Amino acid sequence: MTEEATETRKYEAVIILDTKAKEESVETLISRIGKEIEDLGARLEQIEQLGRRKLIYTPRHVDEGHYVSFQFHASPELVDRIQARLKLNEDVFLQQYHRI
Repeated sequence: MTEEATETRKYEAVIILDTKAKEESVETLISRIGKEIEDLGARLEQIEQLGRRKLIYTPRHVDEGHYVSFQFHASPELVDRIQARLKLNEDVFLQQYHRI
């Protein structure tokens, strides 16, 4: 664990939430995803709501989504684990990660 902590880098995850037919508020969904990222060991630095936007490509009958930017510090291996975990989250429509 100490090795992982020393080799952390800053990343940004842009996550598109599928809020269609959801009873929970967007803020609740965002806070739950942020907690999931932290529970895996990342250190969240900033969460920014980028708003609702139409999607150009609409698979699974989703026309628009709520875009959220999560900036955090983590090791490259941890980013892979975060991505795998959020793939199982039905509220996450798409996710993209890049190093800042």
